[in-house]
Amino acid sequence: MIDEPEDPPSRIRVFTPARRASDKPARRFRRGVYLLPSMFTLANMFSGYACIVYAMRGELEKAAPLIGLAIIVDMLDGRVARMTGTTSQFGIEFDSLADVISFGVAPAIMAFQWGLQPLGRLGWAAGFVFVAGAAIRLARFNIQTGSVDKKYFVGLPSPAAAAVPATTIFLYPQGFRSPLEALAVLALVIVPGLLMVSTIRFYSFKTLDLQSRRAYPVLALLALGLALLSAHEVMLVVLSYTYMMSGPVMWAWSRLRRHHHDEQRDGLLTTKATTNT
Repeated sequence: MIDEPEDPPSRIRVFTPARRASDKPARRFRRGVYLLPSMFTLANMFSGYACIVYAMRGELEKAAPLIGLAIIVDMLDGRVARMTGTTSQFGIEFDSLADVISFGVAPAIMAFQWGLQPLGRLGWAAGFVFVAGAAIRLARFNIQTGSVDKKYFVGLPSPAAAAVPATTIFLYPQGFRSPLEALAVLALVIVPGLLMVSTIRFYSFKTLDLQSRRAYPVLALLALGLALLSAHEVMLVVLSYTYMMSGPVMWAWSRLRRHHHDEQRDGLLTTKATTNT
């Protein structure tokens, strides 16, 4: 009996669905969302670079506002990344490198052109203190992310430090040309530079709950501050210097309260000891 050949197994063909026209734009949109925070970071870096170019050309009245633009863009890139869920380690490092240029190198060069140049090498050294302080502050911020209280910054934030010379130069772009006058400019870069690497805490405003009733007075004060800022340039200087001094004032106040509390505790212990004897 001859065995008949078995029928070959039927092949099941799997038909892949046709690619819809909406798939490709969706992927492109997703890539665009990931690039969006980096575009803000590039704008931050470009603002710092343009500030350096204008400062080297002596056009300080055009260089100083670019630091303010860099601060605004720097505030947006992180918030855009969190809102779109595109936070990445690359974005964090890229943002820090851009901040070194915009809030470290650019303000130092601008301050040197404005009033440190008559001091020669001393002016160079003072400007480098600011650049080094900004770089160290940003590096420390990266390694401390997630391990410190979000309510406070440890050390003066680099954008706030850059705002001190930027607002001062914006108010008085003429600058100084004599060595005696330039000595006062040393504090303009050295004090913020040292505060950036200090351990003094500065309020971060990150924990402000806009849904609570406590936020309403803060928002009202913010609106008043914006109105005053639009009224005169001197308010920019007042705002930047006030925030810079808020950290040392809070630090001194906490030390005084702690000292007073220790004195009261020692007095109570002395009274108890006297009563027992």
